[in-house]
Amino acid sequence: MEHIINQLADELLTAEKSCQPVAPITERYSELTDTDAYQIQLKIMESKLAAGRTVIGKKVGLTSKAMQQMLGVCEPDYGHLLDDMAVANNGSVQTNGLLLPKVEAEIGFVLGADLVGPNINYLDVLMATEYVVPTLEIIDSRIADWKIKLVDTVADNGSSARVVVGDQHTRLDGLDLRTVGMALYKNDEEVGTGAGAAAIGHPAHAVAWLANKLHAFGISLKAGELILPGALSGAVAVCSGDRVTARFGALGSVSVTFL
Repeated sequence: MEHIINQLADELLTAEKSCQPVAPITERYSELTDTDAYQIQLKIMESKLAAGRTVIGKKVGLTSKAMQQMLGVCEPDYGHLLDDMAVANNGSVQTNGLLLPKVEAEIGFVLGADLVGPNINYLDVLMATEYVVPTLEIIDSRIADWKIKLVDTVADNGSSARVVVGDQHTRLDGLDLRTVGMALYKNDEEVGTGAGAAAIGHPAHAVAWLANKLHAFGISLKAGELILPGALSGAVAVCSGDRVTARFGALGSVSVTFL
C-alpha cells in the first residue's frame, strides 16, 4: 500500500505542476480508504514543505448536507493551505496555472491560540479565535473533469488551489456567525447567497471537527493559522476575465480577478 500511496502522491504533484489531470483514483484503486487518501495528502505536503513551502492554515470541505449526499459521505474532509496559495484581496489569479477552477465564499477564522484535539468543541474554537475575515477559496481538481469521490478529493488536498483573504478583521464579541449573511457575485451578477449556518450549523463546529479529526494524524491547529470552515453557498465556475466578489455585510468583502 505504501508504494501506491507514494505513486499517487507523485501523480498528483505532477498533475498540479503540468496542469494535466489524472484519471480518477477511485476508478483505479477501489480498495483505498479515507485514511489512505489522507496519507497521500500528507505525502504531498511533505514534498511541498521539503521544497520550501510553509503551512498557513487548513480548510474544511464537504460541510453541506447536499455535498455529503452527493459523494455518499457523512462527514466533512480537509486540506492544507500553503503560502504559495495566498492571493491578496483585489488581486488576480492566472487561470493558465489551474485546470477547472471554481470559487467558494467562506468566513475565515484566524486563531489566536492553538487548538489540539480530540475533545475540542465550538466554544473552544470561539475562545481561541483572534478574529474572522471574509475569504474566497479557489478550488480546483487535479482529477480529470471533477469526477471525484471522497478518496479522490481528500488525496488531492481537498481540491484546494488558492485562497483570497479580505482586509477587514472582525472580532467575535457579540457576533453570531450563524446569521452572518453572504452574497456572491460574478461580474456584478449575484450567483449565490448563504449564511454562516450553512457550515454544519455554525462555522465554529467545522473548525472543532477539524481539530478533532487532525488529532488522529498527530496534527493540531496553530495560533496564527487561517482556517476555512466550509462554503456558504455552491461553488461557481470561473474562467479568464471573470471577477468574483463576496460581500459578508458587517464582516466586509473580498474580491479576485481571473486573468
